[in-house]
Amino acid sequence: MRVTPAAPMPVVDDIAGLRRVLAQAKTIAVVGLSAHWYRPSYFAAKYMQDHGYRIVPVNPGCTEILCERCYPSIASVPGPVDIVDVFRRSDQCAEPAREAVATGARCLWLQLGIASREAGLIATAAGLAVVMNRCLAVEAMRPFAG
Repeated sequence: MRVTPAAPMPVVDDIAGLRRVLAQAKTIAVVGLSAHWYRPSYFAAKYMQDHGYRIVPVNPGCTEILCERCYPSIASVPGPVDIVDVFRRSDQCAEPAREAVATGARCLWLQLGIASREAGLIATAAGLAVVMNRCLAVEAMRPFAG
């Protein structure tokens, strides 16, 4: 499918689609993962790690977070990544989207409060699923909510 800047962008925004993305994933690269336990990125990554996902921290300012080696960029992560989870301002999401495409990720996930049409267009044009303005941990918890 070709997506032009004026065309509507397909974003995964339904419960079934979000569950499908999570069910098919094993490895999550977390761009902007903080080493501070009180930051939302740390909480989300820790929750996903505790529930069987492999977390790959992407933060050039750290060497290790959550007992996992940190990488300065998505491009430097060895091995496949299923989801690129981005904790960056909306205007800083295009580069992680390009790196997600280049490394063969299957999904670009922009966290709660983050939406970037540019990043979405880059990812969807390459066939990646795109999720915007959703918390990965919250969506992973949803099946367990009463």
